[in-house]
Amino acid sequence: MNMLKKISLGLLGLVIGLAVVGFLLPRQVHVERSLTMQAPPEAVYEQINTLRNWEGWSPWHKIDPQMKLSYAGPASGVGASYSWLSNHSQVGNGTLRIKQAVPNQRIDTEMDFDGQGLGYSTYFFVPEGQATKVTWTMDSDMGLNPAARYMGLFMDGLVGDDFERGLHNLQQVVESKPAAVVR
Repeated sequence: MNMLKKISLGLLGLVIGLAVVGFLLPRQVHVERSLTMQAPPEAVYEQINTLRNWEGWSPWHKIDPQMKLSYAGPASGVGASYSWLSNHSQVGNGTLRIKQAVPNQRIDTEMDFDGQGLGYSTYFFVPEGQATKVTWTMDSDMGLNPAARYMGLFMDGLVGDDFERGLHNLQQVVESKPAAVVR
């Protein structure tokens, strides 16, 4: 009985220790990736600002091409949104909405991951000669939940590769279109 009590107290101490450390971990998570594309800012901007275009470059659309999509609001710009339903564990369900759009400079989006919290992404477009440097960021508040804060430590590794794939897909789309035809 004495051994069982020691093991129980040890496990309790470990759980309390992990929780305390969890509260000390960063609450804010930031993921960022960039890629320079041989296309003008307006071409890249339009691909992101028009949500139906995402089916051609979004890494999650490629993971589950069978996901169910529904669009709401305007076709592009502030207020445009789409929701997705997917049985694939890497995609899940959620809604994405364009919150702010500064033509050819930046687009801010809000993502609601079906009750798992909100994430905010920003796409920046910086001209570099005839090319455009596109930076995709995501910021999320992991709240007071110590388990979520532990998860935040792995967020860059979890979504960073998807951001890179998405940027490369986007690059293929915009670079394959003649500059005069891109809308």
